[in-house]
Amino acid sequence: MRYTREQIESAVKAKDYKWFTSSNYDVNIVGVRNADTNGEVTNKFDDHVTISYKDENGEWNFHCFEATTDPGSHWTEKQLLNKNGVAILKEGQYRGSHKIGLHQGKYEALRQKKPLKVYRDGNQDDTYDFIEENVHEGIYGINIHRATSRSGGKSVQVDKWSAGCQVIAGNDDFRLFMEVVNKAAVVWGNSFTYTLINSDDIK
Repeated sequence: MRYTREQIESAVKAKDYKWFTSSNYDVNIVGVRNADTNGEVTNKFDDHVTISYKDENGEWNFHCFEATTDPGSHWTEKQLLNKNGVAILKEGQYRGSHKIGLHQGKYEALRQKKPLKVYRDGNQDDTYDFIEENVHEGIYGINIHRATSRSGGKSVQVDKWSAGCQVIAGNDDFRLFMEVVNKAAVVWGNSFTYTLINSDDIK
């Protein structure tokens, strides 16, 4: 499923979230969690990360990347990094939540800089548990980064790529994403809002 900018914009506004409309790379970074999986751990890049912005000429640009907004099966079934369970980012808008920095000290990505809300799922079954009582808020390293480091490559299984991070599957897609956010940072500063919605929110 590929989305349009108009669909993403309408869904974001319908939730009374902020939609950025200034020219010159005032970016809207919006993740879309796939509702069709019904919470099953698919271990696939079956969600999307989108970025919408007006360029320096005031023209809208839109990119929709295959991604995961959920942790991979390695962290849900085999190895818990946190005693409370694996992190699953709660849907919502997180103003000024990320900044450009190094992911695991290795390469440039968007790093979490403000507290985010995550569900903690610790029973290691094949289903993500979206339970309100298990919501924790804090700095957990929920970054927006890439999967494969191979130029032109695209990962198909999440596995260890995400323990709660928002991960873009394609290397070229991620490089384009970072080109855009770096241009945005020059104009607006190194602070980015991330919004996560559900595919059911899109009409």
